[in-house]
Amino acid sequence: MSTIAEVERLALDLSESDRALLVAHLLRSLPPFLYDEDEGVAEALRRAADFESDPDIGISLEQLDEQIKSRRKNR
Repeated sequence: MSTIAEVERLALDLSESDRALLVAHLLRSLPPFLYDEDEGVAEALRRAADFESDPDIGISLEQLDEQIKSRRKNR
């Protein structure tokens, strides 16, 4: 049986397009990272209730845009 290092070495020898295809197949074989039986509905409802009880926890779209721009500049 191959070790992870051997599989990695073989995968890195593939062309870029073949590696991308392999990655896509491997990712599809995994369960969703954040799996919720209700598909996140309970979390969304909790966050909505939190925001309704304290609107100050939210930020405006303009603030979000500025945070994103700032992160991109700091890369």
